Amino acid sequence: MSEVIQTAIFGGGCFWCTEAVFQRLKGVESVRPGYSGGESANPTYEQVCSGRSGHVEVGEVRVHPQQISFDELLEVFFATHDPTTLDRQGNDVGPQYQSVIFATSAEQRQAAEAMIERLNASGDAGAPIVTRVRDAEPFWPAESVHVNYYDRNPNQGYCQFVIAPKVAKLKSAFAKRLA
Repeated sequence: MSEVIQTAIFGGGCFWCTEAVFQRLKGVESVRPGYSGGESANPTYEQVCSGRSGHVEVGEVRVHPQQISFDELLEVFFATHDPTTLDRQGNDVGPQYQSVIFATSAEQRQAAEAMIERLNASGDAGAPIVTRVRDAEPFWPAESVHVNYYDRNPNQGYCQFVIAPKVAKLKSAFAKRLA
């Protein structure tokens, strides 16, 4: 019998960041940048960047659950972006950059809500968590130019100043979980 692959969908700002972080973890089979949450089918990057499409930039993370749990994915997610800013990550501003988890199961929804509750109770985030937990909606893959963006463009300014620090934080805080 073949192993079951599970899917998690996270929006934590620019999908280049989400992809660069999650693709470095043990147990992650693949990460695809894309869009979710809006009304239109097959949205384009330009439509989503307008902030009017209803779609969010997300990463679709496919994992081997025997190697990495959803709770571990949540820990990485909350540690590598700012879950306390509404519709914003740094200079990326708009609803397309919201902190959101599109739960693909009731168990994911429950785990995400419990994690948010724990983080809010601990005060470790420094402000209330504004991450939304929504039921999964259709995922639309991003255009090929966005796939593996950080690894293909490490010297690009955005990659150096925004993504590289997130990857460095991942490597420091989650070294044992790296592939």
